[in-house]
Amino acid sequence: MTKVNLNADMGEGFGAYDIGDDAAMLEMVTTANVACGFHAGDPNVMSRVIRAAVDKGVSIGAHPGFNDLLGFGRRRIDMSMPDIEAMIAYQIGALQGMAATAGARVTHVKPHGALNNMASERDDIAGAIATAVHAVDLDLILVAVSGSSLFRAGTKIGLPVASEAYADRSYGDDGLMTSRKFSNAMIRDPAEAAEQVRRMVLDGIIVSTSGKEIPVSAQTICIHGDEPTGPAVAKAVRAALEAEGIEIVTLPAMGIL
Repeated sequence: MTKVNLNADMGEGFGAYDIGDDAAMLEMVTTANVACGFHAGDPNVMSRVIRAAVDKGVSIGAHPGFNDLLGFGRRRIDMSMPDIEAMIAYQIGALQGMAATAGARVTHVKPHGALNNMASERDDIAGAIATAVHAVDLDLILVAVSGSSLFRAGTKIGLPVASEAYADRSYGDDGLMTSRKFSNAMIRDPAEAAEQVRRMVLDGIIVSTSGKEIPVSAQTICIHGDEPTGPAVAKAVRAALEAEGIEIVTLPAMGIL
């Protein structure tokens, strides 16, 4: 692989509250997943992040989650499939409207938190999300965890799908991210995160917490912008990839079909 995308979740503050250092992350990543007002974000936050991303040449995507401000979208909520479709379409539309005011375009969709985890595991939820994205704009790139139910659902319905892996999350032997219930779920050491990404991109493997090597195809690498260590991790990851001759590009520039 000669090029890869780096993405981060952004705009996850609300009102007077900021979560993460969006400005610092925009110096390092090439794609911003912008919260759409349900798990975080509001019109002013969305507008600010979109305009800053445009200034940096960073591609913009919708980051829809459960309507759960108190839990930051990290609590699992049982919903009907039609309700999930409506929830996803609503949030994409909100970001598209805000992007239009800045002369920008939404290029992708990446679910957030518990919704993303559930879509990785459950075919019905994955199908509902893919259906909503396809209905809004069939050219939108769906960002999905490599090998997940969401990846398969997006491919099946005909969406362009980008396979994603995480720089700063550890993985179990099943290839899924370690639950945040455990203290080793996050990788906060920049050097450790950079080495994990280097092996993902160059060797095509994830090394689980037990040492098992799991095949992975990662077109886009996520670094959590809400973590205090996010900017340092992003800087280390980018430096490690560029040292290997890997070009860091926007998500549309990956040429995903």
